[in-house]
Amino acid sequence: MAIKWGVMSTANIAKKAVIPGIKQSETGEVYAIASRNLENAKEVANELEVPVAYGSYEELLNDARIDAVYIPLPNHLHKEWAIKAMEAGKHVLCEKPIALDAKEAQEMEAASHRTEVILAEAFMYRYHPRYQMIEEIIQSGEIGDIRSIHSAFTFNNAAAKENVRYRKDWGGGSLYDVGVYPISAARMILKGEPEAATVHAFFSKEHDHVDMMASGILEFDNGIALTFDCGMWAASRNRMEIIGTEGRIELPSAFVSHQDEQDHFYLHTNNGTKEVEVPHVNQYALQADAVGKSIQNGKALPYPADDAVLNMKVLDACLTSAEERRRVEIQGG
Repeated sequence: MAIKWGVMSTANIAKKAVIPGIKQSETGEVYAIASRNLENAKEVANELEVPVAYGSYEELLNDARIDAVYIPLPNHLHKEWAIKAMEAGKHVLCEKPIALDAKEAQEMEAASHRTEVILAEAFMYRYHPRYQMIEEIIQSGEIGDIRSIHSAFTFNNAAAKENVRYRKDWGGGSLYDVGVYPISAARMILKGEPEAATVHAFFSKEHDHVDMMASGILEFDNGIALTFDCGMWAASRNRMEIIGTEGRIELPSAFVSHQDEQDHFYLHTNNGTKEVEVPHVNQYALQADAVGKSIQNGKALPYPADDAVLNMKVLDACLTSAEERRRVEIQGG
């Protein structure tokens, strides 16, 4: 039986990426969409051929036919509605960052255990097969021992001052919005947790004092570091480089999937440069299938809720470092 998904909000990420992804998945179908404005829900439902539209989130959660919900609400609403969904017996795929801080994430994880439903954080890029290919290259020893990772995720949306990203009390800012990608990627590649964070940021008075640009370093074991920058008022970049003792891996498009040659990555060694071609896939569909197969078969999630808690601990440290202009040690990683 296909997993029936309910979508909680008509946010652009839902309309343009996640709903089409679920529709292309092997395991799921989009059954319902909810908005606080019924006309908005109906409009999107008609546009994307979603059978049911609701004018409130509560109505969606009360629909017994729905197995799982996707939550792309503003960050400050993630905890409230994820817990309500889990208490209604729904599995949850929650947009990143999963919460405003690690404490909220821990409450959400506890609710998942209590209600015995799945809670997953929506980092779609992790499901793209190129990361499995990169892991195999690293394990083969072809680039030697990893010495450093550098990543950048920036874009310029500063003119849209009414955007939810520019509400400080709603969890706005570049670290919340795009900084979480380099952070989660380094943790995934290095299979470990950083010990400390140092971040310098530009806080904009024009944008409710959120961080519009941040540059940082995360200290991992064995002297390895992630250096990264993220921004919402800068030229667009979406890159990562993994530097080893014998070579390096370069990803021109590390997180956004274009389904063209930009998805390919490059292996640089003493033998020259090799372009590694990757399959053209919908990483949102693969994300939906990872959750869907876990629901259907009891298969363990590749990245369970405790991973989201650990990622939030790092993000907490980055935000504290940026605000207080100091190095912050990360406890309990």
